Amino acid sequence: MKSRLLASAAVCAAVILGATGCSMISPQGTTIPYSPGDGINVASTPGAPLQVRNALIVATDDGSTGNLIAGIVNTTAEEHTLTIEVGEGAAKITEMVQVPAGTVSSLGDDAPAVRLDGLNVKPGATVPVYFQSGSAAGAQANVPVLDGQEQYLSGFVPTPTPTVSPAS
Repeated sequence: MKSRLLASAAVCAAVILGATGCSMISPQGTTIPYSPGDGINVASTPGAPLQVRNALIVATDDGSTGNLIAGIVNTTAEEHTLTIEVGEGAAKITEMVQVPAGTVSSLGDDAPAVRLDGLNVKPGATVPVYFQSGSAAGAQANVPVLDGQEQYLSGFVPTPTPTVSPAS
């Protein structure tokens, strides 16, 4: 009788350990930080007055031109400039955006999107983008490049720049 009781307890312990043992050594998925949108949140550097949220690039089908859209958060009482460098080497594109004090500027919505002519990155890839504000060191992030096939992104696809013909 005692041997059956011990065998039952051993089987129960084995089942419990087998069912829960993996969770003791596996990382818990809900504790891993991630960006829940299409874009990425850029890690803030200490002392940076601006924060970049949900940054992504909506590009033309051939990837020649793109629009950087993002939310820029300024919680300070002063206006600050965000310097944005897209790409690397000779193909680097540099733009600056003024962000008023105490606001959230949505590039592409209440502020113009940052147009990136000469991007040359096809949708589906990522491109290194460097963000810097104030006197703090900047942060680099691999920003996703998307196309306008989704309805909510179709309005952000860059339109061709009009060419001016010389008057005759």
